[in-house]
Amino acid sequence: MAKATSGTVNPHSRTGVRIVVAGDQGTGKSSLIITAAAENFPVNVPPVLPPTRLPEDLYPDRVPITIIDTSSRAEDSDKVAEELQRADTVVLTYACDRPETLENLSIFWLPHLRKLEVKVPVIVVGCKLDLRDENQQVSLEQVMSPIMQQFREIETCIECSASRHIQVPEVFYYAQKAVLHPTAPLFDQESQTLKPRCVRALKRIFILCDHDRDGALSDAELNDFQVKCFNAPLQPSEIVGVKKVVQEKLSEGVNERGLTLTGFLFLHALFIEKGRLETTWTVLRKFGYNDDIKLADDLIPPIKRAPDQSVELTNEAIEFLRAIFDAFDSDGDGMLRPREIEELFSTAPESPWTGIPYEDAAEKNAFGGLSLEAFLSEWALMTLLNPTFSVENLIYIGYPGDPSSAIRVTRRRRMDRKKQHSDRNVLQCFVFGPRKAGKSALLNSFIGRPYSESYNPTTEDHYAVNVVDISMENKKYLVLREIPEDGVRKLLSNKESLASCDIAVFVHDRSDESSWRTSSELLVEIASHGEDTGFEVPCLIVAAKDDLDSFPMAIQESTRVSQDMGVEAPIPISVKLGDFNSLFRKIVTAADHPHLSIPETEAGRSRKQYHRLINRSLMAVSVGAAVVVVGLAAYRVYAARKNASG
Repeated sequence: MAKATSGTVNPHSRTGVRIVVAGDQGTGKSSLIITAAAENFPVNVPPVLPPTRLPEDLYPDRVPITIIDTSSRAEDSDKVAEELQRADTVVLTYACDRPETLENLSIFWLPHLRKLEVKVPVIVVGCKLDLRDENQQVSLEQVMSPIMQQFREIETCIECSASRHIQVPEVFYYAQKAVLHPTAPLFDQESQTLKPRCVRALKRIFILCDHDRDGALSDAELNDFQVKCFNAPLQPSEIVGVKKVVQEKLSEGVNERGLTLTGFLFLHALFIEKGRLETTWTVLRKFGYNDDIKLADDLIPPIKRAPDQSVELTNEAIEFLRAIFDAFDSDGDGMLRPREIEELFSTAPESPWTGIPYEDAAEKNAFGGLSLEAFLSEWALMTLLNPTFSVENLIYIGYPGDPSSAIRVTRRRRMDRKKQHSDRNVLQCFVFGPRKAGKSALLNSFIGRPYSESYNPTTEDHYAVNVVDISMENKKYLVLREIPEDGVRKLLSNKESLASCDIAVFVHDRSDESSWRTSSELLVEIASHGEDTGFEVPCLIVAAKDDLDSFPMAIQESTRVSQDMGVEAPIPISVKLGDFNSLFRKIVTAADHPHLSIPETEAGRSRKQYHRLINRSLMAVSVGAAVVVVGLAAYRVYAARKNASG
C-alpha cells in the first residue's frame, strides 16, 4: 500500500504547471531558474528571464513545468501582479545573507498575494545559502514557523544555493508537487489531522474495497486495492509489515478480519505527515476524485434536455434508495434521524441537504427525522432542481448501476398538452401572491408544520415537497415553489422562466380586496408571459383565510375574472382551521391534465382570433387555387379530346 509507482505517463488531468517566481530585487530569482534549467550557475544574469521550460522527464510525474521570472522594478508591478494571478504555484525568494528580504515576505509579499486573491500554494525559498553568516545557528524551522502559522498558504520552505548546486532541483520539485499533490485539501496542519472531506472520500474508497462488507480489509482485499491503485501487488511480508505499523500505534486499526477503517485512515495520515502526499492523491484519483476531492465531471453522465423537460429518478434508483433507507434506519423506527442521515451521507463530500433549498423542504417529525416518503421527496426535489448533483450523490452513497440508469428525462410539456396528459411523477407548482396572502403558511402546512400567526416575509424562493395520493395506485411528488412578490419581475426577465412550471397557483387573502387585486394582476401577468413565450401553464386561484369574512363584491369579482380568463373559480381554504378543500389533490389533477385550466388573456384571445382569420384566408386561397387548377386540367382534357375527334 505504501508503494506508489513512478515514471508513469502523466496520470493527472493537468497538461502543465505554471510556476511564478517573485521576491525582492537581488534575492537570486533568475540565477535559481537558470541553474535549474541548464544545471550551470550563470556568470551573467539578465534582469528578467523569458519563460523557461524544464524537461518533462525531470520529475517522476512527467508533467511539463514552465517557470516565469518576474521583475523587481516598481514600474513593472502591474505585469508582476498579472503573472501571479495566472500562477499554479508561487515561489517566493529571499536571500539568506539579507534578513530584511525574509522580513519583507510577511510585510509585503504574502499580504500582496492575498490582496490579489492569489489562492495557490506558496513555496518559500531561501537563496544564497552559501553566503549566510556561519555564526547564525537558527534553523529554518525556527525562522519559518511563525510565518507559516500566520500564512497557511505556505506549502513548503527550503533553502538552496545556485552557485553551489545545493537543493536547486528540489525547489521546483516541491513547487510542482504542491500543485499535483497539494496538502491543503487533505490535511489540517494546525490540528495535524485529515480534513473532513478527505476522510469522507477515503471512507467511501474503503467501503468499495471491502467486498465482503465485514468492516475490514482482508489480505486479499488489501492486495486488490494495491493493484488497482499502484499496479503492483503486495508481498505477504509487506502486508504483515503494513498491519504491524498500524497495530503498534493504534490497537483498533487492525482486527482478526484485517485492516479497519480507523487503521486505513491512520495510514493515510501517516503518509501525509511523512510528506508522501502522492500516495494518498494516487488513491483518490484512481477512484475518480479531482483536486477538490469531489468526483471528476467525466464520471457523471451529461444530461441533455429542453427547457420544458424535467429529470426524475427511475424506479431502479428509487428501489436502491428504499434499500438504503432501511439499511441506515438503525433503530428500525421507520424514520431517519439527523445522525442516521449524516451517517448515510458520510461518504459524500458534505451532506447535500444542509442549507437552502433542501433543509426545510420536506416533512420532519419532532426529532428532525424523515419518513421514507419524506426521504424520497427530498431526492425528488434534488433531482428536479439539480439532476447532476443528485446523480453525484447517488454515486457517493453507493449506487451500484450505471449512473445514467438512475434518471430519466420526461416528455416535453408541449407534448403533454397535445396528449392531454402528463407522464411526470414529480410536478412543480409555482405559488404566486402578494405579501401576507398566506403563501408561506400554505407551504408549511403541506409539509406538516403547525399554523403560526406570526408573519415572516419571504425574500427568496422557498420550496416544500411531499407525496400526494391521487388514488391507491397513483402517487405524485408535488413540489411547491413560493415566489416572493418582489421576485416576480426577476423571474419573468427570463423568457424560459415558466418552462419548468407544471402548474401555477395564485393565492390571495379573501378578506382583503387589495390582496385579491394584486393576485389577479399577477395571474394576468403570468398568463401573458406564457402566451408570449409559448410556455403556457395551467393555473388555479386560491382564496386563503376562509375563516375570515370576504371583502364586499368578492364573489362577483372572482367570478368575473374566472369566467373572463377561462379558469376555475377560486378554491377557498383555511390553513388556520386545517381546511384545505382537497387543494393539493386538485393541484396535481390540474397539472396532470395540462391542456385544461390554462388562462387566456384578452390579448391572447385577440391573437388567436387573428391567427384563425389568417388560417381561414389561407384555406380559402388554397381551395380557390385548387379549383382553378382542377378547372384548367379539365379544360385541357376537353381540348385534347376535341382535337382528337377533329
